[in-house]
Amino acid sequence: MKAQLIDGFPSTPEKPKFDNLRMISGATEPPLAMMKGFAEFGADIIHAYGATETTPLVTTNLLKPSIAEWPQADRWELRKKQGLPLCGLDIKIMDPQGNEMPQDGVSVGEILVRGPWITRSYYNDPRSKDAFVDGYWRSGDIGYIDQNGYLKVSDRFKDIIKSGGEWISSIDLENAIMAHPPVIEAAVIGLEHPKWQERPLALVKIAEDQKESITQEDILQCIAPKFAKWQLPDQILFIDEIPKTSVGKFSKKDMRSMYKNFYLES
Repeated sequence: MKAQLIDGFPSTPEKPKFDNLRMISGATEPPLAMMKGFAEFGADIIHAYGATETTPLVTTNLLKPSIAEWPQADRWELRKKQGLPLCGLDIKIMDPQGNEMPQDGVSVGEILVRGPWITRSYYNDPRSKDAFVDGYWRSGDIGYIDQNGYLKVSDRFKDIIKSGGEWISSIDLENAIMAHPPVIEAAVIGLEHPKWQERPLALVKIAEDQKESITQEDILQCIAPKFAKWQLPDQILFIDEIPKTSVGKFSKKDMRSMYKNFYLES
């Protein structure tokens, strides 16, 4: 969700001062527009990654001294990644055949983690057999590690879109769509397709005062430079509310159920 608080800051008579404030953002990648918005008022949003099984941190996104002088645009792109592993942890990327992938910023696979505070098994739970490999916990997240050692989570295994033998990241599409100013929320799901196995469908909530002026083409043109044409959603649906779980996360399970025949019947 885009931080609505940011939208009101520029118009307030007395601007807030967040100098030296650091905020940790976990779970889904924070929208770049939100990070830049808070930065204008002195706040620093630091992306982090972890899970219950990692109690809780695995990575934090802090700039290495060796890349602190990168161009500002490159540093902002880097800050979208989950970051560097904490001291004492080992992370690797594994393909479906169990092979470790190179740290080249391209090779994608499942993220595995091990270390002194990482769960080693589930108590009295048969899931342990498949969830742990050679002391590593299998996260169920898809991602890669770049040449500088920064982890990037592309998606959850269950949410990644498999289209024509290629993977499409729903998270990357969502964040690109939410960077468009009129967009309040965006969720992307993969739906069964008669030709391509799955194709992405975007569900988008638009700001109330701009609902009549935004079209599907506006959003596609906004995100097109960041994706190959075949990665773009086939359809964008504008809806009033995106289904959520009891804790406020996007409920992609409900979305897939609601729209499961969307491409099959069109």
